[in-house]
Amino acid sequence: MTGQRIDKWLWSARFFKSRALAAKACHDGRIRVSGQVLTKAHYAIKVGDVLTFPLGPNIRVVRVSALAVRRGPAAEARGLYEDLAPPVQALPAPDVFLERGSAGTPAGAGGMTRNGEAARRDEDTK
Repeated sequence: MTGQRIDKWLWSARFFKSRALAAKACHDGRIRVSGQVLTKAHYAIKVGDVLTFPLGPNIRVVRVSALAVRRGPAAEARGLYEDLAPPVQALPAPDVFLERGSAGTPAGAGGMTRNGEAARRDEDTK
């Protein structure tokens, strides 16, 4: 095999859950092969090509080390590429519960129930 469709390879290497998603990434211009933006999912990649593409919050840079025969298990998929820039851990999302009130309520909640029920209850008793 001299080359393989990039959408099929990305799917076989388990970077995308479906070939359609891999093809959409190509059509949207989010995949680069050796620095050139692709817009065709039928582009034939070969061993040694360097692919750059966004995956979640990370930018992945991988070198094709083998062409896929099938979409096998994850261990087999990892053998298809060499990771040149391993994904960096993203910063954690800001924690809303940094200062906790009683019983784990967010700071500033003040024990109020939803929709101001406590305030209405207080007005009814007066």
